[in-house]
Amino acid sequence: MPPQQERKVSRRKSFHHHDGKSVYEGRDVVGYASRPPHPQWPNDAKVALNFVLNYEEGGENCLLHGDDKSEHLLSEIVGAAPIDDERHANMESLYDYGSRAGFWRLHDLFRRKDVPCTVFAVGMALERNPRACEAMTRAGWEVASHGYRWWDYQRVDEEIEREHIERTVDIHRRLIGCRPVGIYQGKPNINTRRLVVEEGGFLYDSDSYADDLPYWNLDYKRPHLIVPYTLSENDMRFAIPNGFSHGGEFSRYLKDSLKYLVEEGRRGSPKMMNVGLHCRLVGRPGRTAGLEEFLDYAKSFGDDVWICRRDEIARHWYTNFYPKEYGAPPDIHEVVQSRL
Repeated sequence: MPPQQERKVSRRKSFHHHDGKSVYEGRDVVGYASRPPHPQWPNDAKVALNFVLNYEEGGENCLLHGDDKSEHLLSEIVGAAPIDDERHANMESLYDYGSRAGFWRLHDLFRRKDVPCTVFAVGMALERNPRACEAMTRAGWEVASHGYRWWDYQRVDEEIEREHIERTVDIHRRLIGCRPVGIYQGKPNINTRRLVVEEGGFLYDSDSYADDLPYWNLDYKRPHLIVPYTLSENDMRFAIPNGFSHGGEFSRYLKDSLKYLVEEGRRGSPKMMNVGLHCRLVGRPGRTAGLEEFLDYAKSFGDDVWICRRDEIARHWYTNFYPKEYGAPPDIHEVVQSRL
């Protein structure tokens, strides 16, 4: 653009220095576009299916946890508002249901169906329920970090967030027997990913909803893997206006999603699918029935659907899709061991 024209454009009131950019400040609005990589899932699977159980109960906002307000998100009280400087008795017991009853119903279901899963576990919540920690490890589940608190970290001081990340890693070592290799802060800020990379022991984070396949972030000194998550194939839609009203709706939506993705895979473009779960939501019996129906449906596809843990997807991506310009992929075992 000629300098004179460029000066004219820059004087426009609507002009912004990011105009026209596809990749900027951590965003990439193009991604794989029309040519996503063939993921080469094991056994030529058409979909990599990962179930995520969010374990948050006991780490939410509560005056008993040192907070200045009550929790208000993702419960049977749709549209609840936080109460400043007071406890919310109903909210507390709704969360307690998740750790007391819902978790164990879902644990039984996944064990009976012999289906693996990943737990996004809040550190403070893990500390309050060692029996649940033991059950997760005995089941062979991946336990990833969901932060130390189930907070919105948007305006949390950087040093506090760094401390929370490190504190949660220590809790995992003590209660799970190993450090987490994945993290989903859930409500992050623009500094969160940098802090995760600086910690040095995470193979991936899931604080993105941007794709149906893993992808690499190259904003730091080494490639950092993003394994995207979902807020659509997620039981949180039981707790929002116009969301799922019963387990059958949840099951039908998941079936439609999986069927479409399997068909895409058979046409030559396999993907991954996430299913997000919460102990206090889908752990209610009528909703668990819908989840069980979907589990049976997913298993009916045989090798076409690889039901796996999230760390298995990450390790597969490191082995097969590490950016060539960065040389050979790192020894994943050494990376993790170096931060034990």
